[in-house]
Amino acid sequence: MIPQEHNNELLALISKHAVRDGLTQTKIPGVSLFRSSVMDVPVPYFYNQCLCIIVQGEKEVMLDNEIYRYMPSQYLTVSVDLPLMYRITKASRAKPALLMKIDIDLKLLSELLLHTNLNVGETPTTKRGIFVGEFDKPMHDSVLRLARLMNSPADIPALATQTMREVLYRALCNDYGDVIAQIARKGSRMESIANAIRKLKKDFRQTITVEELAEVAHMSVSSFHSHFKSVTAMSPLQFQKSLRLIEARSIMISQDIDVANAAFWVGYQSPSQFSREYARKFGRPPARDVSIIRQQQSETEQ
Repeated sequence: MIPQEHNNELLALISKHAVRDGLTQTKIPGVSLFRSSVMDVPVPYFYNQCLCIIVQGEKEVMLDNEIYRYMPSQYLTVSVDLPLMYRITKASRAKPALLMKIDIDLKLLSELLLHTNLNVGETPTTKRGIFVGEFDKPMHDSVLRLARLMNSPADIPALATQTMREVLYRALCNDYGDVIAQIARKGSRMESIANAIRKLKKDFRQTITVEELAEVAHMSVSSFHSHFKSVTAMSPLQFQKSLRLIEARSIMISQDIDVANAAFWVGYQSPSQFSREYARKFGRPPARDVSIIRQQQSETEQ
């Protein structure tokens, strides 16, 4: 059982350094904080490989039609880069949702697997690249030590890497450690799919065939298609479409780019097709959606 004073300390540290709503980068490489004072509508976001620890409030993440909910006794792991939707489901100005995001360092993970005797071989079936695990005391202690470095930035160069290594070790020791291990095991199905996803991310504006992706993953086309869907809950084409739509939404909100130019920039040949698929994914036509989001951002900043 986690001592209450440790829970309180981690909460206080994140609250101190996440001073405003939104994402805050810390001085610790690969560690960021998130704060939200309001419950909101689903927000699209392309997650990299990471651990997400929530210390106050509640959150849910949607992968296609699947919903992953987590709260302070749990943490979310995204073991391959995924286009997701998230929503804060419990938050207020008095008690904002507070989270800590820790990127998964594949080099550290590979070193851990090489120098430890953890029994985390290839899983018999290909599993989802996302799961919710229990935030137990050993993992909580390691995350707390990492968070304490935010108060002593001079110690970060000497201590951050070894503390991050301990956090990853604790994650490997938990129930879904085998899933995390696969992304660093050369030739595993998860690692092969992760490589194909990196190609999709890099060239998402281009036309990419399933045959090309299967070659990157060193799989037959049928095997690749099956394993890709097992990991991501969608086909490679659906994955690329989600990537394009999320990127287009992001640039329309942050930059002065109209719908047609955003559509062409992310790889669409037809703005009307882009608008239809955008509305299907986000529930509103692009121009109206961007206008509403900007208005909400303006109200939040006031």
